[in-house]
Amino acid sequence: MPHSPSSPPRYRVPEHALTAARQLLATGERVVLGIVGPPGAGKSTLSEGLQAMLGVASIVVPMDGFHLAQIELERLGRAARKGAPDTFDVFGYAALLARLRMPRTAEWIYAPFFDRAIEEPIAGAIRVPPEVRLIITEGNYLLHDQEPWSCVRPFLDACWYVEVPEAERHRRLVARHMKFGRGAEDARAWVDRNDMPNARLIEQGRERADLVIAWEG
Repeated sequence: MPHSPSSPPRYRVPEHALTAARQLLATGERVVLGIVGPPGAGKSTLSEGLQAMLGVASIVVPMDGFHLAQIELERLGRAARKGAPDTFDVFGYAALLARLRMPRTAEWIYAPFFDRAIEEPIAGAIRVPPEVRLIITEGNYLLHDQEPWSCVRPFLDACWYVEVPEAERHRRLVARHMKFGRGAEDARAWVDRNDMPNARLIEQGRERADLVIAWEG
């Protein structure tokens, strides 16, 4: 589940990233910060670290909550490509971002969360209170310029790109897939067949980012 703002960070957030996030908060308005990067780049780690250091003024709402359910991926014949651009509810995600940008007085907004333990999205798992001023949303395709993903960028006040050397990303991804039940050979095959091709697509959006963060997470 999302990182608790009251918990101490398990990692060091780059100082320039923390400064940039505080500048967004200083506007006094609710703003949406996108954090994008290839699988294994450390998007979730950076997002959770920012939330931990900024406290209750911020919250993380991941794009991954809009994964299509496994049963729907199987119906569409896309289960073997889970994580590709066409395996998400893009318009649902964009609609939530639009709603988050224009909160009503005292309105609580609920967002979905992707549970890696069961490989399924869970509706209503993240509660966004009205006083939160910085929405941190992280995911793979925030800067993807092909339809329908191109509808997402206008809802982001800023978007950062996180990059890590490919060999390190590959190592992290294999370890992640093994942690959640895949054997070593299967994990490596999934990374090479799915995660790395998706990474090539995501890297094309790097030049459109407002800030590029190179770090080891």
